[in-house]
Amino acid sequence: MDEGGNEAFAADDEVPRDGTGRRPITLADVAREARVGESTVSRVLRSHGSFSETTRARVEAAVARLGYVPNRIAGTLASTGSRLIGIVIPSLTNIVFPDLLRGATAALEQEGFQSVIAVTDYDQDREEAVVGSLLSWRPAGLIVTGLEHNPGTRRRLVASGVRVAELLDIDGPGLDIVVGYSNRAAGEASARHLAGRGYRRIGYIGHDLTRDKRAAKRYAGFREGLAQVGLAPAGEERVASPSSVEAGRHGLEALLARVPDLDAAYFSNDDMALGGYFHCLAHGITVPGRLALFGYNGLDVGRLMPQPLATIRTPRVEAGATAARLLCTGGPATVVDLGFELIEGATA
Repeated sequence: MDEGGNEAFAADDEVPRDGTGRRPITLADVAREARVGESTVSRVLRSHGSFSETTRARVEAAVARLGYVPNRIAGTLASTGSRLIGIVIPSLTNIVFPDLLRGATAALEQEGFQSVIAVTDYDQDREEAVVGSLLSWRPAGLIVTGLEHNPGTRRRLVASGVRVAELLDIDGPGLDIVVGYSNRAAGEASARHLAGRGYRRIGYIGHDLTRDKRAAKRYAGFREGLAQVGLAPAGEERVASPSSVEAGRHGLEALLARVPDLDAAYFSNDDMALGGYFHCLAHGITVPGRLALFGYNGLDVGRLMPQPLATIRTPRVEAGATAARLLCTGGPATVVDLGFELIEGATA
């Protein structure tokens, strides 16, 4: 309780540093930054008790600058070690992320931890909100997808002192633990494979690259791989909607209407490629005789197609499990490159 009789947030200055060497930002840090007492900060954050609007503005500005997240379990569970791991993923409609969850949750259960899951729909502002919400419960760690976050999310993750694992990408600097593979190298390998098979009129069909940063890296690698052999995309079609089978079917149809002499199509993922395959079946386009198709992710549905899909297989279950184990067991910040596998399939 503070001197005004209000239950205060725990200052938790005694929280030890984690394996990254970071100390959590505390209530005392906010008070120093705002030049007020800790009890005043507590009253502002709870919107309870007396304080001026000027004081509220100073405290809220300090919270934003420092990335402070109030401790919602102070005074109740703070003395018990948290067994909670937050997992933030961009989508549940793409089987990639349920695969990741399957690996992570199985490993967490083996270590005696439980997970809380949040979905962002590839919206970085929503990611900031859900990260703040999860951090307010002082989890033992957080698993997030990708390396790109908006500045507010990065400030909160760094300021919290909580261990963080970033998954499914290694193309860039990480905050703590990074587990995944190079999306850029996967795109490059796909382009080299198609060019090595003799294809020269290669088109690209993808979804919104401004929201899906890992797909954007694969696209950049794809262009680099073509450039290495003196080629460029013969045409491109990007749909504004999230990736889906339907989007891939319509995307290929639109691209072929503009560039009818394509001899290969590279899709941003297997869902899109499956839609392209359906378009070919519906219009009598022989695969790969008339048009080669290449995807990404190595989903079971692609393997079970009448002609198994040429694609890149990614270790999603392993990525989730590896990240979970590293969070639970501690240790220094690290980057784990799990690599990927090019599946030749029968569509290219």
